[in-house]
Amino acid sequence: MNFVKMLVVSAAAIASLMPLSAIAQSFTIKDVAGREVSFDKPVERVILGEGRMLYAVAPIEKEDPFAKIVGWRNDLWTTDKDGFNAYVEKFPKGKDLPFLGNLTDGTLQTETVVKLHPDVLLLPIGNKTAADEVKLEDMLNGIGVKIVYIDFREHILANTEPSLKILGKLFGHEDRAEAVASFWKEQMARVTDRLKAANPPEPKVFMYRAAGLVECCGTFGPDNFGLMVDLAGGHNLGSDFLPGYTGSINAEQVVASNPEVIVVTGSNWSQTKDAKDFVNVGPNAAATLGDSRKALITLMENPAFTGSKAVAGGNVHAIWHQFYTSPYQFVAVQQLAKWFHPNLFADLDPDATFKEFHEKFLPVAYQPGYWVDAKAGQ
Repeated sequence: MNFVKMLVVSAAAIASLMPLSAIAQSFTIKDVAGREVSFDKPVERVILGEGRMLYAVAPIEKEDPFAKIVGWRNDLWTTDKDGFNAYVEKFPKGKDLPFLGNLTDGTLQTETVVKLHPDVLLLPIGNKTAADEVKLEDMLNGIGVKIVYIDFREHILANTEPSLKILGKLFGHEDRAEAVASFWKEQMARVTDRLKAANPPEPKVFMYRAAGLVECCGTFGPDNFGLMVDLAGGHNLGSDFLPGYTGSINAEQVVASNPEVIVVTGSNWSQTKDAKDFVNVGPNAAATLGDSRKALITLMENPAFTGSKAVAGGNVHAIWHQFYTSPYQFVAVQQLAKWFHPNLFADLDPDATFKEFHEKFLPVAYQPGYWVDAKAGQ
């Protein structure tokens, strides 16, 4: 009998001895894949199939976001070193948790998942195809480990609020999930309501995705940052070419589209293999704003951008890439709106919005630096 089969037998034996009090605490959630997932007791042990899920868990488990986490993927460390440091400095336990591999590139060690005895493995919806291919759900169900899919990336309007409420139920803080979702909607409406009333012209916007990590010209289609551009009153050029939320177009298409605004996404990718020439924006990046601006200006020397209206008019900016996989999209939408319609949103202060969110919901202090302009003083 192999290792997994032995654990299946053990789990079945334990289930037969389950007391009635535990059955009374059972609950069912519906995840963003439309699956109903039942639990026979409160969740105590959680694996984050993507480390950046901490952005969403933190406002739900404010006192200690790592209280129920027993393992996580290392992508928070590799793609947002400053964010990782902020959390593990306050909660040192996070630094000692085991890192797991990535399901989509075949490095996830399922035996490690089993040994950690989780109640639930949280996965981004983008992992479902890979999970289905290796029959991960069938294998983990047999030993009492449930998979739950959430999504803050592929369909941000449809799935952000449901994903928050799923986490609220899993972690036993449904009231907090409701409060975060309400704040999200209120802050989004500060932009969308004003745009609806004013109906200003929409500038053509090119989002340069993960500049320094991918060759020109990675961008976003009609969801994620592409949708955030639309919600902020711009026209996302990537939506003219891409059916999905992300992809690449060639430099000639960028030149022909002649964007009026260019926004680069950046982060502290210093721990990411082969990353270079990226723009460091994100928590604590305000301290090195000058270096970030220089990196942004250098990126605009690419022939895809040199003759554009955006470069000629000084409408070139960088914004924190990780807004694209967090429930903090309302901050990005507010900042994009200020760039696209500076007079209409002159009184809007996204820095103050994000600071307020930190003070109300997050366990770490706000550290500015989430965006930078190529032109100083904008």
